[in-house]
Amino acid sequence: MVWEGYKQVKRNGGSAGIDKESIGQFDAEMSKNLYKIWNRMTSGSYFPPPVRTVFIPKKQGGKRPLGIPTVGDRIAQTVVKQRLEPEVDAKFHSSSFGYRPQKKAHDAVAQCERHCRQMAWVIDVDIKGFFDNINHDLLLEKLKQHTQEKWVVMYITRWLKAGVEQEDGSIRQRDKGTPQGGVISPLLANICLHEAFDSWMQAENPNNPFERYADDIVVHCRTQQEAEALLAAIKARMQQYKLELHPEKTKIVYCKDYRRNQKHDNRSFTFLGFSFEPRTLKSRVEEGRFLAFRAGISNQAKKTLRAAIKEVVQPKRYLHRIEWFAENLNAKIRGWYNYYGAFMREETLDVFTYINGLLVKWIKNVYKRRKKKAYRKLREIQASQPDLFHHWTLGIRS
Repeated sequence: MVWEGYKQVKRNGGSAGIDKESIGQFDAEMSKNLYKIWNRMTSGSYFPPPVRTVFIPKKQGGKRPLGIPTVGDRIAQTVVKQRLEPEVDAKFHSSSFGYRPQKKAHDAVAQCERHCRQMAWVIDVDIKGFFDNINHDLLLEKLKQHTQEKWVVMYITRWLKAGVEQEDGSIRQRDKGTPQGGVISPLLANICLHEAFDSWMQAENPNNPFERYADDIVVHCRTQQEAEALLAAIKARMQQYKLELHPEKTKIVYCKDYRRNQKHDNRSFTFLGFSFEPRTLKSRVEEGRFLAFRAGISNQAKKTLRAAIKEVVQPKRYLHRIEWFAENLNAKIRGWYNYYGAFMREETLDVFTYINGLLVKWIKNVYKRRKKKAYRKLREIQASQPDLFHHWTLGIRS
């Protein structure tokens, strides 16, 4: 089990933990290190070291703490996760999509689109600081209902209470929450919300379908009154688990389309990087256009993609050849397109025209061309190397 855990951690890669030991350094004495983990876990004497904390920028501003366990601790967590996950995953709700084998974000988005066509109202649920506020006692109580293996419960208890590095370098013990970035954390989050939300919805509100991806939740309703009543019930249910809905980010949304003529202030929401909103589409059956409530790449995702593109294609990078830009962008473009291009493909392709605009500015600087001649130069490059950039192969012309 330790060996299988090691192979999984090795495949996933990742940064060093608080001990500053990289995977490469761990490998230098692999047999010794793996034996130590095995020996301590089998004897019950394994205690996790504190979690290193890095702060990453949030899309809405501010910073989010990301916990990075040591390489050895990631292996130990993987041992427990691989033991526990098959047992609990079989009990999870079919509308829980996050961090589960054989489940994808695209499945959740597609199901959400279908339900938005069927029902006119949505509750966009945001749990305030979910990972930081999971109640340990309630979680462990529910965990014991899923497994009889005491060693699994024992080690999860220790991980929940392990110290966390603070911004000033000090170590603080946790009395609630589980660090985002831990191997075991997503599974614990699913266990918590399976009990707090999924099972409750199935028992108490079986006629209101939902999609949940970790703590990102969308619930569907038939009327505004139903949505308001259900939102109040969800809020009370979360309070039973010591959780709170974010007052600004949680909202009721009207899924406006050509069949629905009510008015409401909120007519869009974002789920897994896709904006669900009314969109004017061309009819396939007859001439003309119609209004549909569909998912497409969100404005925030577009902004994030453009920022990442600009980091690479800087117009004043005189020392780089255009092939360098392609080498450093193509894998990203391919990944972005595979994810965001699954819904409203044209909107994702529009983002990639930004690359061509930056390349024109680069050509203007490097080749000392005016704008018109810079465009002509880019077209010449594209004609001679049509596969140079991945977005060119998708039909984006300069």
